[in-house]
Amino acid sequence: MPSNTARVAGRHFLQIPGPTPVPDRILRAMDMPVLDHRGPEFQKLGRRVLENVKTIFKTRAPVVIYPASGTGAWEAALANCLSPGDRVLMYETGHFATLWRNMAGKLGLDPVFIGSDWRQGADPEAIGAALAEDKAHAIKAVCVVHNETSTGCVSPIAKVRKAIDQANHPALLLVDTISSLASIDYRHDEWGVDVTVAGSQKGLMLPPGLSFNAVSEKALAAARAARLPKLFWSWEEMLPANRNGYFPYTPATNLLYGLDAAIDMLHEEGLENVFARHDRHAAATRAAVEAWGLEVLCRVPEHYSSSLTAVLVPDGHDADAFRARALEAFDISLGTGLTRLAGKVFRIGHLGDTNDLTILGALAGVEMGLELAGIPHRKGGVAAAMAHFAAAAKGALPRAAE
Repeated sequence: MPSNTARVAGRHFLQIPGPTPVPDRILRAMDMPVLDHRGPEFQKLGRRVLENVKTIFKTRAPVVIYPASGTGAWEAALANCLSPGDRVLMYETGHFATLWRNMAGKLGLDPVFIGSDWRQGADPEAIGAALAEDKAHAIKAVCVVHNETSTGCVSPIAKVRKAIDQANHPALLLVDTISSLASIDYRHDEWGVDVTVAGSQKGLMLPPGLSFNAVSEKALAAARAARLPKLFWSWEEMLPANRNGYFPYTPATNLLYGLDAAIDMLHEEGLENVFARHDRHAAATRAAVEAWGLEVLCRVPEHYSSSLTAVLVPDGHDADAFRARALEAFDISLGTGLTRLAGKVFRIGHLGDTNDLTILGALAGVEMGLELAGIPHRKGGVAAAMAHFAAAAKGALPRAAE
């Protein structure tokens, strides 16, 4: 029989920062007949998911679920809280913060963008200073990306909340957790967040197609006066139906089965253990990058992401050419550099349903790919990651080092 040269044996290494590989258990949970989304069986599922998903956000507030990507949840957060011409303070942590700023402008809002070099998270002091100058309280919301997927930098949301409070400013706090929820510790209620934005395809281990708004009482009050047009995104339309386990329009029924399983899996592992696992994988990846003699894009250690690591390639070399070579030779997908980082960085995703050996396999693919692509580096990155994992397994690493 003729060989099928198009087939590649084994599982593809999907090491982009999302979508992440979907576990078999979740795939099986979604492999169900489509059910009546107005019927009693769906109502049981709807009630269970809408209640249990709150635990992932660490909130008692309502969590609205949309059949949409994270971009939809961005729009929902803005459209429900704000009115045409409202000023919003946003921080330029990277590509995705810039896209959210662009959306705000297209919706008729007045975004004020605090610039940065894309190599750190949001600066709470700069946010607090901008709010302190806003004596008329023209700024109605502060929008921050918790984990900037384009750069691998995390913003200190609790400190942002403190800066808002110290400025005695009434602005709402809107936070994007699309690449951090269920991967990096996040606390909607404790940190005083008004709207948390999230998506299904990263730490929640689902395919793309669900997005979320966790909504505080303050945000709900703002929504009653907000005048931006919305219907599909309207909390006012969604929440009454949700109270009975239903949705005002057809939901993504089979993805909700998957979400139900994902929530169970996260709690079976334990959320704190999930966060520690992601911390460990991130630290091992950074150890490999250091051993290679390459540079992590994020230059503030306190802002290192546990979801992904963005790696700078030396001047005169093309990160995308390296990514293409690694994909061709070793069947591994790595994240590309976006907009101003195009060709300058590659991104290693280490979020979702991963274990130590998965990360070692991915790092081996990177190290071999660097060699094939002619990227100047030292050998030993995989060995450095192995040493980190071995030390963690022996209990030799302090918690902070993980």
